[in-house]
Amino acid sequence: MLFRIDHSSTVPLAEQIARQVRRGVVDGSLTAGERLPPARDLATALQVNMHTVLRAYAALRDDGVIEMRQGRGARVRPEANAGLIRVRELADQLTAEARRLGMTHEEIVRLIGRA
Repeated sequence: MLFRIDHSSTVPLAEQIARQVRRGVVDGSLTAGERLPPARDLATALQVNMHTVLRAYAALRDDGVIEMRQGRGARVRPEANAGLIRVRELADQLTAEARRLGMTHEEIVRLIGRA
């Protein structure tokens, strides 16, 4: 998988990396058990701080997309649910757009509840 980041984007670098991994799981370019690049190597390739990559990997771990083991690297979890990942991405996009439009949390929840 080829990673790219946009330094001029308002999206934090770690989030850009995490989104690409999620997209890879959703579109099938990353499969269960597939190993992700070591954080140090990916950071060097993207010209970012290694801690940026580690933040992305930690977020993916917390979301249940990858598993990380010291000395063994990061791998896509066999239980990673592509459908759930896609719905979460869509929910994040909806929430961001609704907040840009000035909607409150309660209004967003009501909107989703009616859908």
